[in-house]
Amino acid sequence: MDEDDSAVLDAYSVAVSAVADALIPSVASLRVSRSGGGGSGGGSGSAVAFTPDGYLVTSAHVVAGTDRGTAAFVDGSEHDFRVIGRDPLSDLAVIRADGALTPARLGDAARLRVGQLVVAIGNPLGFGGSTTAGVVSALGRSLAARDGRTSRMVENVIQTDAALNPGNSGGALADSRGRVVGINTAVAGIGLGLAVPIDAQTRAVLGALMRDGRVRRAWLGVVGGPRPLPPRLAGATGRARGLEVVQTLDGSPAGSGGVRPGDVILELDGTPVEGVGDLQRRLGVDAIGRRVGVRVARGDRIVELDVVPEELTA
Repeated sequence: MDEDDSAVLDAYSVAVSAVADALIPSVASLRVSRSGGGGSGGGSGSAVAFTPDGYLVTSAHVVAGTDRGTAAFVDGSEHDFRVIGRDPLSDLAVIRADGALTPARLGDAARLRVGQLVVAIGNPLGFGGSTTAGVVSALGRSLAARDGRTSRMVENVIQTDAALNPGNSGGALADSRGRVVGINTAVAGIGLGLAVPIDAQTRAVLGALMRDGRVRRAWLGVVGGPRPLPPRLAGATGRARGLEVVQTLDGSPAGSGGVRPGDVILELDGTPVEGVGDLQRRLGVDAIGRRVGVRVARGDRIVELDVVPEELTA
């Protein structure tokens, strides 16, 4: 952009244009083919290069049912890619393209604020390098994800009013400095787009997919939701709320360890639990097969239990 062009643009336009210039070379249009069920078909989406040696991040559902495809960039280059790993429970996948790529800078969604400018770049409806802009409409949303019979909530999802359309999935949501802070994943309605955040947890997911091709997690086997504690218990424990257990699944580690429906989980392994997200964050690969303490409120009593989480399987 030369000086004359810059002079006629307002600050908003300058910011969006700068992000587009920086990121478009790193965003690919994916073409995948699928077979099964007596037929074959194709699909499309977007992906973001994040290393110079060919690694891209996309949405898990974009590359579901396939292990390879083609990544096309706005400069006309095309690269064959293979799927390195998929994690449907975070809706993230890592693919690797043949050849060198221009990597995007990854940011930190934990630093976002509501009302902040964000720019979405992807390939909606096959139109490569499309750019839309909006604001962070809300933070801390949850998105249900499923893998077979297993379901999980993706936490801290970003809501934006930047226009998203089919084909944007797997594309970049960036801040005004061109750092990728989210991977666009869903259109929940007009002016209501959702993106999986780039934060410490998703960086760990990407690392696991690059290293192992999958993400290992522990599970307890409880169904529940947040519940405020009665004043007496709140005063005695120093906790305002906990996770109420509505159901323990048959044969689950929680059931075997003595957790009952109606219990309110206060702590897991010495760390406070106030909701499903807190529990999920404590059940990483390091918790598999390791005895952990569970502190629950049961009626008017505090009960200490020991539970051995097992590996979560689909």
